[in-house]
Parts: sequence; C-alpha cells; structure tokens
Amino acid sequence: MRLLLGSARAELVERGSKFLALARPADTVEAALALRDAERRGHHDATHHVFAVRLAGGEFRWDDDGEPAGTAGRPVLAELEARELVDATVVVTRWFG
Repeated sequence: MRLLLGSARAELVERGSKFLALARPADTVEAALALRDAERRGHHDATHHVFAVRLAGGEFRWDDDGEPAGTAGRPVLAELEARELVDATVVVTRWFG
C-alpha cells in the first residue's frame, strides 16, 4: 500500500473538453465527498465532477456524476488500485467542449 504525501493538480484539454484532476489524501469517505463538494463549489460552471476514493481498510467509492455509467469514476478508482494508493481521493472536473 502507498499513501499520498500531499495534493496534486493536473490539467488536460482533449477534443475541446477541459479536465482538471485533483488528488489528495482522504482517510474517510466523508472527507472524499467533502473534497468533491468543494471542487463543485469552486468550479460550479463545470459539466461533471467525477470522483473516486480508496481507503486502507478496503472501503472504496466512485461516482460518474452524469457521465455514462462506469466510464469515469470506475476508471479513476482503477488508477488508484493500479498504483496501490490508499487513503486517497481523486476528483476530475470536466468542462464539456
């Protein structure tokens, strides 16, 4: 298992859509949801706020936030799993282009 030491942001523009990803430590589902909600408030003009969280105790959650089922939140969770990250959440904000 691996832990995030801090937060990180990255931007990508793909086929006219803009994506802003935020990765941050979170040791509860509630903390992850609070982060997602803060991103929603901060980027209220965005189309979607996809998120995933994976906790050290084995609990996880993801949400596609209106993207086609299983195409957004689940792949984000798969990236956390592939990197063996726990107590981590990622929120990807999308402006549809």
